[in-house]
Amino acid sequence: MDNQTEAKNIQDFVDKGNYHAAYNTALSGLNACRRNKDQAGVQQFLHIIQGVVDSLTAEFSDPSKY
Repeated sequence: MDNQTEAKNIQDFVDKGNYHAAYNTALSGLNACRRNKDQAGVQQFLHIIQGVVDSLTAEFSDPSKY
């Protein structure tokens, strides 16, 4: 698996508003890295997942509820 290609695919999903696919793809990447004992990849995908969540928050949350 090429983490950079997966990261681009995830960003493409986010750009299209397809958060479900973005999150699932990122989680799959995280799990693949865990299986391969690739801690740097795990960290990368955790960061990507946080970015997906941040994008969801920015798009859909009510700022008055923070």
